Amino acid sequence: MAAVEAGQVPATSAPEDAARDAPEAVGAGPEAPLLPAGNRLSLHLYPGGCRRLLRLCAQQAPQLLEVDFLQLSGHEDPQLLEATLARLPWSLPHLRSLVLKGGQRRDALGACLRGSLTTLPTSLSGLAHLAHLDLSFNSLETLPACVPQMCGLDALLLSRNCLSELPAALGALPSLTFLAVTHNRLRTLPPALGALSSLQRLDLSGNLLEALPAEIGGLGSLAELNLASNRLQSLPGSFAGLRALRLCILHSNLLASVPASLARLPLLTRLDLRDNQLRDVPPELLDAPFVRLQGNPLGRPPPDPPSPPGTPMLPEMPRLLLTSDLDSFAVTPQGCSVTLACGVRLQFPAGATAAPVTVHYRQWLPEPRLVPLGPHDTLLSGVLELQPHGVAFQQEVGLWLLFVPPRARRCREVVVRTLSDSSWSDLETHLEEEVPQAGAARAVWEGPALLRPAGPDRVLPHQRLWAHCQVPHFSWFLVVARPVSDACLVPPEGALLCSSGHAGVRVTFPAGATEEPRHVRMQVVHVGRRELPALLGEPEAAASPLLCLSQSGPSSFLRPVTVQLPLPPGVTGLSLDRSRLYLLHRAASTATWDDITAQVALELTHLYARFQVTRFSWYWLWYTTKTCVGGLARKAWERLRLHRVNLIALQRRRDPEQVLLQCLPRNKVDATLRRLLERYRGPEPSDTVEMFEGEKFFAAFERGIDIDADRPDCVEGRVCFVFYSHLKNLKEVYVTTALDRRARAVRGQVSFYRGEVPEVVPEEAEAARQKRGTAALWMATLPIKLPRLRGCEGPARGAGLSLAPLNLGDAETGFLTQSNLLNVARRLGPDWPAVALHLGLPYRELQRIRHEFRDDLDGQIRHMLFSWAERQAGQPGAVGRLVQALEQSDRRDVAEEVRAVLELGRHKYQEGLRHTSLAPRNLASPDQSPSPSPEPAQT
Repeated sequence: MAAVEAGQVPATSAPEDAARDAPEAVGAGPEAPLLPAGNRLSLHLYPGGCRRLLRLCAQQAPQLLEVDFLQLSGHEDPQLLEATLARLPWSLPHLRSLVLKGGQRRDALGACLRGSLTTLPTSLSGLAHLAHLDLSFNSLETLPACVPQMCGLDALLLSRNCLSELPAALGALPSLTFLAVTHNRLRTLPPALGALSSLQRLDLSGNLLEALPAEIGGLGSLAELNLASNRLQSLPGSFAGLRALRLCILHSNLLASVPASLARLPLLTRLDLRDNQLRDVPPELLDAPFVRLQGNPLGRPPPDPPSPPGTPMLPEMPRLLLTSDLDSFAVTPQGCSVTLACGVRLQFPAGATAAPVTVHYRQWLPEPRLVPLGPHDTLLSGVLELQPHGVAFQQEVGLWLLFVPPRARRCREVVVRTLSDSSWSDLETHLEEEVPQAGAARAVWEGPALLRPAGPDRVLPHQRLWAHCQVPHFSWFLVVARPVSDACLVPPEGALLCSSGHAGVRVTFPAGATEEPRHVRMQVVHVGRRELPALLGEPEAAASPLLCLSQSGPSSFLRPVTVQLPLPPGVTGLSLDRSRLYLLHRAASTATWDDITAQVALELTHLYARFQVTRFSWYWLWYTTKTCVGGLARKAWERLRLHRVNLIALQRRRDPEQVLLQCLPRNKVDATLRRLLERYRGPEPSDTVEMFEGEKFFAAFERGIDIDADRPDCVEGRVCFVFYSHLKNLKEVYVTTALDRRARAVRGQVSFYRGEVPEVVPEEAEAARQKRGTAALWMATLPIKLPRLRGCEGPARGAGLSLAPLNLGDAETGFLTQSNLLNVARRLGPDWPAVALHLGLPYRELQRIRHEFRDDLDGQIRHMLFSWAERQAGQPGAVGRLVQALEQSDRRDVAEEVRAVLELGRHKYQEGLRHTSLAPRNLASPDQSPSPSPEPAQT
């Protein structure tokens, strides 16, 4: 990005005037933070960041002249924030990146709060070098007038604001390559948007767009386009002009058709058309491997034709497609069908409401207080809130909650859980499976929503399912996998209750067991055959399924109730040793298991054990040589209801400043490490940590390492986690050293603590560092190390770039030396980003290189080229990929020079073989056989 020449700054709002407007900023208070190395000033985590910056400005700190990255919190006082921003053109004249994001604060329920920013001072247009502006998570209703005047802008981020339109003046930004306006209220786009000839990435997802201007086809450089979760019904024919488009995301719209010209875009590698209204798709797209079409009514018959004249017309039920995670919609007596942005579907039948009702919805992150999980339940979704709470509908409303099932477990079922009358209850739930084939949109599973083993006619874990239920009123909803539950109404005449998941588990109620009918519920938990012996260290240990019985009414029955349990695996009634068979009981009010074998009369058959009880609770049949069975049962019980979790911290090989934090079940650690270690490096996982599903914990970076990421869930260098066994818990954060870059590689650690993010790091951290013992909150500590990156030694990084000796290539394609690559780097100039993308470098890495070598174009090019070449060491075809990338970037001149260098090198080497009599006898000419030697040619 070439810097724009500094223009004239207006004489109004001088620095002295701004200081007088905010006198408290320069008065008494905490000392301003020292400017970090690398010319970055991050004040969004400091309380009163604006006051600290104004204090530095009043002191005329000379370091401010070198600052090119500034980050302030969007939650500052609006007047103070405006006064601070007005001083930037004079105090920070070389500023290239300005981040004013909100979202760092949360409300009482954990939701991110918008920043208070509603406008920008006009004087900011004087920031002639500004290339990156981030205004996300704020309260902008209109784009500030100064933004279209920032002609040097390369990236503009406006996501999570309240914008209803974009000004036409936005099309006058000649250098803009990235524009993100996600999750706003845009209904239309200005035609001038098509004038952004340099735009490469455009993200408009999560808005209210119903149509696109035809001028959008003028974006000739556009490579990535995201229009997901809008209300688009068609695409303009000018889409054929997007010749550089590689990624096009259009899912969750109302598209009824798409132009066939999309299949003829030469560089298109992914087209996402899921969850639209497509019935017919051009054959070129239907057969293309890069097109995703799930969730469309492909092949279905069209709607019924209009009724003949004179027939009373029934109004068609309205359909709504909402795009925000925090929104509302109106329901009339006519009814409607609603699809929310989070994948939830609602069906309001006609007559469900007698008067119009406004329904508010919100998707919450899982929190322990919002997730009422039983001891053997598993959460499968987030938490959906529908308001108004408790308002009853005249007809039940259909609710479909989208989830991805876990790997099938024996005897588990999926239910929708809701809050009603201050208590949580499970609704009658059915599963609906989305079938991707044309002609069938869903397959309905009849009967209980059981999780079944995968097979030819069974759902696979990666498929999407809907949990469908009927709700009489609104509240909180979530999807849970629980052990199979069976229930019945026991009359005075008696009854028989059998488990639908475990054959042989049954309860017999004799006549006269109760005077009044009462509801009885039974749950059965499967115990893995290999799990118990491994846990107890006893090869012959075995246990029956774990049985839970509960009832309504009095706590005991008038007559004994007969319970039948299958014998533990591998044991039969003809061969077992009765001295090793134990029946254990656990009351709901206690935390211990009691051996009641001597208190009941066990009747044994070949396969089953029967006994009689008068009170209901947990029952478990054990076969073991141990004598203290109660303690063993408690250990096994906690193992079944606790998820053993490993915490991993890894560093990206390509970008050591990016750290991956992941928490996952113990049985998935090895497979995950094998999959990640090609791209990451780092220490071994920590010791196994036991925690309840839904328990909060946080990661704190300590001793020279701090988070330097624009993340709403980061609080002063700490990240909060909530672990759920079947929901991904994965966070990638950028970290930075708190020491001078000229020092050696910085070593630090990330420690994990139970509970929410505190105001200060607990004192237990010191105990963890010294390894003197465990603390109440401390769980584990992992070491991480930030190596000093090449070319990051300070202001002279461009001139002092360290280039490692290398020979790029192999014997078949030839070799390029360090000198050859330097010649290529000198020729690329401003075209290097296109070459980098064609070489496979991610866009985030390009942005990092641009920021790391700001105002140093040669340093950007050399770092990109040599870091890529180092990663290609020992890989065949590297030189060919470089030549291909140069050609795809329209730099055929450089590609031809590289070919000439390779040919000259092969010729020189073969001539050297001839002179030393090492050439094969049948070598007729240098062109017939390429040299197999890895020795490079010096040109």
